[in-house]
Amino acid sequence: MGAAFLSSWPWDNLGAYKYVLYAPLVGKAVVGRAWERASPDHWLLLLLVLFGLRAFTYQLWSSFSNMFFATRRRRIVRDGVDFNQIDKEWDWDNFVILQVHMAAAAFYAFPSLRHLPSWDVRGLAVAALLHVVATEPLFYVAHRAFHRGHLFSCYHSLHHSIKVPQPFTAGFATPLEQLVLGALMAVPLAAACAAGFGSIGLAFAYVLGFDFLRAMGHCNVEVFPGGLFQALPLLRYLIYTPTYHTIHHTNKEANFCLFMPLFDLLGGTLDGQSWELQRKASAGVDEVPEFVFLAHVVDVMQSLHVPFVLRTFASTPFSVQPFLLPMWPFAFVVMLMMWAWSKTFAISCYRLRGRLHQMWAVPRYGFHYFLPFAKDGINKQIELAILRADKMGIKVLSLAALNKNEALNGGGTLFVNKHPGLRVRVVHGNTLTAAVILNEIPEGTSEVFMTGATSKLGRAIALYLCRKKVRVMMMTLSTERFQKIQREAAPEHQQYLVQVTKFRSAMHCKTWIVGKWLSPREQRWAPPGTHFHQFVVPPILGFRRDCTYGKLAAMRLPKDVQGLGACEYSLERGVVHACHAGGVVHFLEGYTHHEVGAIDVDRIDVVWEAALRHGLRPV
Repeated sequence: MGAAFLSSWPWDNLGAYKYVLYAPLVGKAVVGRAWERASPDHWLLLLLVLFGLRAFTYQLWSSFSNMFFATRRRRIVRDGVDFNQIDKEWDWDNFVILQVHMAAAAFYAFPSLRHLPSWDVRGLAVAALLHVVATEPLFYVAHRAFHRGHLFSCYHSLHHSIKVPQPFTAGFATPLEQLVLGALMAVPLAAACAAGFGSIGLAFAYVLGFDFLRAMGHCNVEVFPGGLFQALPLLRYLIYTPTYHTIHHTNKEANFCLFMPLFDLLGGTLDGQSWELQRKASAGVDEVPEFVFLAHVVDVMQSLHVPFVLRTFASTPFSVQPFLLPMWPFAFVVMLMMWAWSKTFAISCYRLRGRLHQMWAVPRYGFHYFLPFAKDGINKQIELAILRADKMGIKVLSLAALNKNEALNGGGTLFVNKHPGLRVRVVHGNTLTAAVILNEIPEGTSEVFMTGATSKLGRAIALYLCRKKVRVMMMTLSTERFQKIQREAAPEHQQYLVQVTKFRSAMHCKTWIVGKWLSPREQRWAPPGTHFHQFVVPPILGFRRDCTYGKLAAMRLPKDVQGLGACEYSLERGVVHACHAGGVVHFLEGYTHHEVGAIDVDRIDVVWEAALRHGLRPV
């Protein structure tokens, strides 16, 4: 049996090319010089602006809903939005394409609509009246019908397949439902125009107000104060709340109204717990995570790769896209403001084995970590985050990338030494990072070349490999630091550690481990077929086409992770940096020690086996 009539969008297979469907309207507007007030096609410009603002309204609500740092206490459904839901709602704006063509058809069918005045206050009264006596009750009846039998199974069940309501969920429905909704939305405007009171201002106000309330109802954040409906009891029947509509998504037999619960009261479908649940949600409760990954921003462009800016973009591996360029100046200003005033904040969350994990961000960008005068300020931010985690009762806090830089704070040693009574376990995750890199090196490798060889990771990798009788060419100009590491190796293994000071020394070695930035000129010394393993932040540029480049050490989280909906930088979905994974393993194993400072080489295999045992997998 085929799909039910109007249960799928005819342009489903077009992907991003669906926006070509706007071309006839845009082309007509350009040819007709619609931006000129006197142009007969001026209405087209207004129509396109209106529908652009409609999409922007939902995007603004989505940004607000995903501001985890600001909304987490008042979130109604506490789970995160996972990749599956994001993919389902990817084409949430299909209804905008449909309804802009419905509106254009109305303008062609009724030419008088092209000459509406800017404003007529009488139209507002007519539209408000028709909304209450026509749109609201008709929507209620239609909505209840869509919850029965064939209409639910073939149409409305798609909307209810979403676990965590989001503003984009409001647009996630079948063409039939959006046709019905579009027609009902048009009733008050059509009545005002028929009465001779229609206006451009009314169309903008009513349509955008309609979208504002639809997006609000699905935002999963309680925005109304709890005492409001106690002080004004009548108001609870005149305007719904996000909690009210979320109840409908969990209890499909109650709270059917569009915006006015009065019609649920009249229809006998008002959930009696709605206002008590709304009061509790508005009070706000902060759920304490058990694990935190403390990250930082890489650069200005990457700062846009977060759910509260563009949720769908954040759900894909980061790459610079043309649509980001106009946003760069705004992001740069935000960077300056964060540098001046911001504190560490929560970005997102997920659950693993039923335990809440959160990602926090230090409001500093990659380049800040290389400014000598910024060092103390960055450490202060990290220290405050650790103390906050300790006060909250968080069990493990894992430091990301530059937050554990040796020159900055000794890989976290600074904080542990300064606060010996910390209950939260501070972890740099480098033990697992070393394990990931070492397990990427093919069996039978007899020689490697390494930059960043005297860093924490470089030292651990070198000492581990020399035990395996692999010759390690350690690129360093510091003989003292090299010899210090060499003396840590057993006498019979010291011969496998070799200091080199020139890149030409590695011109015959095809395994390069990169812990320090390599310029294209330096990469030229690698022979064809070389593979570059990396633990340098940011990663080196893939300059050589005859070589291969590994990504930063990373692991895939276990399959039972829930609510994960954002990619870590350029990593694929479900994959996290090894230092993040290292902190997860530390938490799952219940280790009671801090993991800071130098890496214990003897524990590399232990941590690797623990990671595999808990379901983490190499990429």
